[in-house]
Amino acid sequence: MINFDFSGKRAVIFGGSRGIGRGVVEKLTEAGAETIYAARKPMDIRTKAKYYQVDLNSESQISDLFNNVDLIGSIDIVVNTAAINYCKTIDQISLEEWNEVERVNLRAAFLICKEASARMKNQRSGKIVNVSSIAGIHRSIVSGIHYVSTKAGLIGLTKQLAFELAEYNVNVNAVCPSQTSTDMLKESMTDSELKKLADSIPLKRIATIEEQVYPILFLCSSLSSYITGAVINVNGGQI
Repeated sequence: MINFDFSGKRAVIFGGSRGIGRGVVEKLTEAGAETIYAARKPMDIRTKAKYYQVDLNSESQISDLFNNVDLIGSIDIVVNTAAINYCKTIDQISLEEWNEVERVNLRAAFLICKEASARMKNQRSGKIVNVSSIAGIHRSIVSGIHYVSTKAGLIGLTKQLAFELAEYNVNVNAVCPSQTSTDMLKESMTDSELKKLADSIPLKRIATIEEQVYPILFLCSSLSSYITGAVINVNGGQI
């Protein structure tokens, strides 16, 4: 296993209190990064990472976080893992709920990338990683069309931003995890559904959080210096 070294790097993780985001925060901190994470609520364990309460519905709270980090120093890494999900069919989805999912999953990602881009262009370096989903490149067996649409949109955002920032030596990439053993997955599927899902995956199991975190860390590291605009699928061979 690669031993990542992020000593001297400062990372900001959105959606860092649960699931894959929490895993990224923990691993980056272990690897020496000064890690800042944003979420509505802090982790339920003690960590060296610094927490900021941020509501991703609020443009001002997103910009305030970046302005506060500016007082500390430059930002080397930004990872956007935040998302909300409702398991509904199109006839069950109101416009209000569509807008709610779009605001958190895509609009907030745009605002985060815009703030990060301004700083990284100026310093002519940086890594941005957006966490999309297998749903964004294929479909979902449980999630609503609003979740799937925003995750597909996040891929388009990533590819275009990578093109715009390439001349500034800023790498922008996306990962598309499949179903992973997170609280969100357990809340959306029964035990029997999870067993059926695992049996349908070529590798015959659902991904661990760590198996999704390490590809993200790779994209945050100097090892991926010639990778930008990429979409890495981490799905156990499903597609």
